[in-house]
Amino acid sequence: MLGGRPGPSCRGTLVTFGGLPGTGKTTLARVLAYRLGAAYLRIDSIERALIASGLAGEGDLGPSGYEIAQAVAADNLRLGLAVVADAVNPVHLTREAWRGVARETGAVHLEVEVVCSDPREHRRRVENRRGDLPGYPLPTWRDVQERAYEPWDGE
Repeated sequence: MLGGRPGPSCRGTLVTFGGLPGTGKTTLARVLAYRLGAAYLRIDSIERALIASGLAGEGDLGPSGYEIAQAVAADNLRLGLAVVADAVNPVHLTREAWRGVARETGAVHLEVEVVCSDPREHRRRVENRRGDLPGYPLPTWRDVQERAYEPWDGE
């Protein structure tokens, strides 16, 4: 509602995607965001912008991409909009931060972990990916295998 505040029945919906690179989470998150007409927040895009701006170096990002995405998500959720967040979400801390955004804004929250259960198919996907973000180095299969990734603890 322009010029006013959304009423108490105005609840946004937050869908957070997670999973290792090459599982298909970006493909699924984009389709869902498009179909919902939702804001689409991709951590890779935010981190690329931080590096391109000179505000951070390749290894200096820390949680900044996630924190920016969570702040933008909260703004949209308070307006009652749907938000789709696309990130690896490799550790409990990042997942809990998204849960906190949902609690803080009163949003409905759905978590989606995307897994490729066939290691050969997963490797094929990683090794044959084409990047869509200029200057974004895609991880190798070895990078994916060595990445720290904690098991999900939700439904």
